[in-house]
Amino acid sequence: MAYYRSVGSVPPKRHTQHRTPSGGLYAEELMGEEGFSADSALLYHRGIPSALVAAEPWEPPDSALTENRPLLPRHLRLHTLFPDGEGKRADAVTGRRTVLGNADVRIAYVVAGEASPLYRNAVGDECVYVEAGTATVETVFGVLHAVAGDYVLLPRSTTHRWIPTGPDPVRLYVIEANSHLAPPARYLSRFGQLLESAPYCERDLHGPTEPLLVEGTDVEVLVKHRGGRGITGTRYVHPTHPFDVVGWDGCLYPYTFHVSDFEPITGRVHQPPPVHQVFEGDNLVICNFVPRKVDYHPLSVPVPYYHSNVDSDEVMFYCGGDYEARKGSGIAQGSISLHPGGHSHGPQPGAVERSLGAESFEELAIMVDTFRPLDLGEGGIAAEDPNYAWTWARG
Repeated sequence: MAYYRSVGSVPPKRHTQHRTPSGGLYAEELMGEEGFSADSALLYHRGIPSALVAAEPWEPPDSALTENRPLLPRHLRLHTLFPDGEGKRADAVTGRRTVLGNADVRIAYVVAGEASPLYRNAVGDECVYVEAGTATVETVFGVLHAVAGDYVLLPRSTTHRWIPTGPDPVRLYVIEANSHLAPPARYLSRFGQLLESAPYCERDLHGPTEPLLVEGTDVEVLVKHRGGRGITGTRYVHPTHPFDVVGWDGCLYPYTFHVSDFEPITGRVHQPPPVHQVFEGDNLVICNFVPRKVDYHPLSVPVPYYHSNVDSDEVMFYCGGDYEARKGSGIAQGSISLHPGGHSHGPQPGAVERSLGAESFEELAIMVDTFRPLDLGEGGIAAEDPNYAWTWARG
């Protein structure tokens, strides 16, 4: 995270006695990254955070992957994955369907109408984009309120649960990294402040504002973690509720960031995708394409030029507006396009001519670029439009 915050009751000096009103000691827990060498937070618990009374294996949602072979661009219709109100009976954790993945990231989609179990992803940070609906995200740090258009950033091993709050299920586009996710290094000063040249600032990042204290005994928490054969899971039972933190401080915590607070960078001619970047992790970047003024050179071509990302796969999730370059392809809201490394891609036939003279685009899309090839998850296979690869030739 880019800045320090303090919430609730913490002692004046770290690693010193912090006593309860009755004279006992709170349990201080350090949650830190990279072996005490990066961002961290200190949390003060009523109980002992390490205490367990039971544990058993738990199988996370199916994350098996199938190679993208033959190598093709793909169109995946995510809105077909939860038909006939199935999402009303799903939750945001166990109901996820894996769409794409590799050794660095998994992309999933879920439509959730039920509260999730308590959950902790010990594999990597999660970046969850709220496509539609509203939810409360209860965490060990406190509560986040998520609305359509929010990114919800959850650091690795943050115990939390999702509670849909609106009349309709919440639609979530889930990016599960195997690493930490943070603002791009080029947006930050050498001391970690977001620079004037960055397209957002600390005021746009909204963390919990007060502790969430919940009583309970024999509380179950589902934990996804690494195992000898890949990703696996364990169901823990804690003697007291994990949400017993009276205060915390530091630079590591969950937060929301609304996509409308991203200020687009534009120019006289078409700008490359890195200007749209919002977060980065190991071997992946996350970008958003938001409504914006477009290129203003008198001979500019507003839609993207054809390009071959020889070192990366490009995934676009279309989540709002009118995506000019994709007209005629079948892509609509709720679609994913996968353009793999080694395949040139760009506007659909006729899109370049139609874009000439445009002054603005009203489009909203979330992009993930990966630097290892992406495979298809069971959700991606189930949602595929088999005609997409041929649409440039048939335009």
